[in-house]
Amino acid sequence: MKAMILAAGLGTRLKPWTDYHPKALAVVNNKSLLQRNIEYLQQAGITDVVVNVHHFAGQITETIQRHNGWGSSITISDETDTVLETGGGLKKAGWYFAGETDFVLMNVDVLTNLPLQQMLAAHSQQAPLATLAVTDRKTSRYFLFDEQGTLCGWRNTQTGEQKIARESAVLVEKAFSGIHVIHHSLLGLMQQQGKFSMVDVYLSQATNHVIKAYDHSGTKFIDVGKPESILKAEALFDK
Repeated sequence: MKAMILAAGLGTRLKPWTDYHPKALAVVNNKSLLQRNIEYLQQAGITDVVVNVHHFAGQITETIQRHNGWGSSITISDETDTVLETGGGLKKAGWYFAGETDFVLMNVDVLTNLPLQQMLAAHSQQAPLATLAVTDRKTSRYFLFDEQGTLCGWRNTQTGEQKIARESAVLVEKAFSGIHVIHHSLLGLMQQQGKFSMVDVYLSQATNHVIKAYDHSGTKFIDVGKPESILKAEALFDK
């Protein structure tokens, strides 16, 4: 199995670090976010990884080369000209997954001990178009699922915006953790062009395809998006 780590973002919430460095190289207890997630994927037996780059792209590629990919085979998807967001980034790198049945997609700025092999097993058993890691934590934007864990929509609790793709009498709010297991057929279904979000992809497909939740509430998880979250991450992930 292969994976993609999304590392092209500007990381504006992580200033002042990202005034001079990419967020992927922010350090938590002597290891960069990128290294930690490469090693996280290795724990599930995944050593073939594509990483997209944009902001201070050269620093990322040089660091990967200097450390020999930390033991993994790493391919670069270059978005130096235009950052394409999560969906556009995956579409540009879609060629990398030719011949794969399923693959993992994850954000570089999330750290977790979610049992990825268990998530992969659940995805294989249920065979949805995609499986999304979620928890019950509080946030402003939620995916909405029915009681069977099938994606129905999306809600922004700050603005009141809501998008429903599949009708359900009950809508359960779950916070997305930035980790996906995706069936390769999704790549051929993506009609969006240029810069777009995976949220838009899932909402456009949820009407006619099954997209499932994998709830890992109770595991360690942090979105390392702000400077103060570095300290919290160091307390959670001390190795």
